[in-house]
Amino acid sequence: MREAAVKEQIQWVLSYMQKELADVWKKNILEDLERRLLEYETVGEFLVDIRKEFGGGDEELVKVAELKRLE
Repeated sequence: MREAAVKEQIQWVLSYMQKELADVWKKNILEDLERRLLEYETVGEFLVDIRKEFGGGDEELVKVAELKRLE
């Protein structure tokens, strides 16, 4: 059930991305999620990717998330 909740939360966030590059990025993410080419264990991981893509992220937080993925 936890996995479904994370997916639903990600879809909710993506529903607000509707303009220009954000919309293109959203469509690519949704395709990758459907094909199971991409998977997030937490919404926090997803938010880190948003911050990396669109800026405004805490650089240290982004680096920690990247290291955790490499493990």
